[in-house]
Amino acid sequence: MIIAGYVLFFLYTVLIISLAIGVLKVKNNNDTVKQHQNSFSVIIPFRNEAKNLPALLNSISNIDYTKKLVEFIFVDDASIDTSLKVVEAAIFNNLDTNITVLKNNRTTNSPKKDAITTAITEAKNQWIITTDADCILSKKWLSSFDAFIQKKNPNMVVAPVNYSAKNSFLEQFQLLDFLSMQATTIGGFGLDFPFLCNGANLAYKKNTFLKLEGFKGNEDIASGDDIFLFEKFIKDNKKKVLYLKSKSAIVTTFPVNSWLKLLHQRTRWAAKTSNFNSFKVKTIGLLVFAANLFIILCLATKYFNLAVYLLAFKVGVDFFLFLTASRFFNVKNSFFKWYVIASIVYPFFSTLVVFNSLFFKYSWKGRVFKK
Repeated sequence: MIIAGYVLFFLYTVLIISLAIGVLKVKNNNDTVKQHQNSFSVIIPFRNEAKNLPALLNSISNIDYTKKLVEFIFVDDASIDTSLKVVEAAIFNNLDTNITVLKNNRTTNSPKKDAITTAITEAKNQWIITTDADCILSKKWLSSFDAFIQKKNPNMVVAPVNYSAKNSFLEQFQLLDFLSMQATTIGGFGLDFPFLCNGANLAYKKNTFLKLEGFKGNEDIASGDDIFLFEKFIKDNKKKVLYLKSKSAIVTTFPVNSWLKLLHQRTRWAAKTSNFNSFKVKTIGLLVFAANLFIILCLATKYFNLAVYLLAFKVGVDFFLFLTASRFFNVKNSFFKWYVIASIVYPFFSTLVVFNSLFFKYSWKGRVFKK
């Protein structure tokens, strides 16, 4: 068992160090252009987001981009709060911004995929960008995409998402977890092996989406509006799927406010992993899970000392990956105060999420879904 542990953590170390190197390989993109060229249809599905929508709408009103080249399409997914009224009020108060609201046309087991498809059928512009109702957009958000697209001519652009976290353990723990996913995303692109993205900040050509038949083939999976589409674009032309590493392109979102909500959220994210098409991606996920599970098993047996050693080793290795991404995401010093304790808790939480995703249903926006 000891030899197995050393082999497992050797492979884990190679993976993490490789991803950290990959993060450094992806250059920051801060290019600007004299004239905006690309037209965007920004799609924002929402359900019961009355508390979050004002901040998003305020950030939309402050975006610095040629008005005639952008439209914002909100898709109401059967909200039962005042979300619709909040958006309608914003339309009335921002007549110079092209904002429309549609009702979600439900046809599959995935409300969000339906919402995006509903919006794309009405979208007038060449580029689709998806984001979430609980996000805040930067002033130069669209300008950053436009400059990158003009320079690189991609079919899909994966862009960064960050958390605005308070100085509490729950929120800093989520920041740790989320930052690891963002760093892994960037690292994959740096290694020429892109395998992750986030639908809160994802852009793609409408005509390519239609050519690839959108979400066809994974409609029965409630989540995965981002990753399964991403896999289709990768299969179609990997060289045309690029990462936009620009601080101006960062979309900011917020942690959930309870451990139960966090468990449901991460379970939803984990539930789709078994449906990934890439064997390599599944292997990476299995390696990370095995490393965390091995520590727990050792703690429960006579190999307690080995578990402590491996956990301490893992905390140190993981730190390299976080360090490579921390400056780009402007991580505050308070994060590092919580880093060690969050890293100790993480193997237990992540293992619970995996088992929960395999054997239990999860709740999302007041609905219950199967795996």
